[in-house]
Amino acid sequence: MYDEEEQGYTTRYTNVVYALGFIVTREIFDDDQYDVVGQRRAKSLAFSMRQTKEINGANVYNRAFNASYTGGDGVSLLNSAHPNIAGGTWSNVPTTAADLSEAALEQACIDMSKWTNDRGLKVAIMPECLIIPYDLVFEAERILHSPARVGTDANDVNAMLAMGKFPKGTKANHYLTDTNNWFLRTNSPDGMKLFQRNPMEFGIDNDFDTENAKFKARERYVFGWTDPRALWGSAPA
Repeated sequence: MYDEEEQGYTTRYTNVVYALGFIVTREIFDDDQYDVVGQRRAKSLAFSMRQTKEINGANVYNRAFNASYTGGDGVSLLNSAHPNIAGGTWSNVPTTAADLSEAALEQACIDMSKWTNDRGLKVAIMPECLIIPYDLVFEAERILHSPARVGTDANDVNAMLAMGKFPKGTKANHYLTDTNNWFLRTNSPDGMKLFQRNPMEFGIDNDFDTENAKFKARERYVFGWTDPRALWGSAPA
């Protein structure tokens, strides 16, 4: 018996240019003996470019449940009905959206262990880290790093800590916009992506007519995902 290779879903990445600049007039240049103005504006420009990149990266998570932002399979990154090419669907969200808790994390790990590929073969994808908004850092610390279970007087072991379920720890992202949503990043080999088409470049030029100095920064990149098995997430009300 012979099997056939079939084309999968196509994911397209469109690199976007992000650029910004500022102008220093000839008068400011002449009077700014210690280059205070130029250095201050250059630092602000670099800071703005870094902020933009952080926001764009976090937006992949902020929009993960939004049906307006779809992947190659035609649905959002986090969805209960990801289609398989060979038929059927699979989910990378809980059956009922749940707040961050010991039980919710354990169930996510269990559900994730049952993931298969398009042909129904086990893929053995495991969680690597917990990604949360800063609002949940204290709750996450209690859940994951207490030696015993949280919120009980029983002397039970903290199973997730003992088993090392999240080898890359907890990542608090200040750019996540929802204070309740939480995510598990997995070891999917072809998951979350950043394509850096052009690294950040800084340029300077002079305008002959005005004698103004022009400074600019430019970068071109795109964030996205190929295999949605790269992420598990919950969006409680």
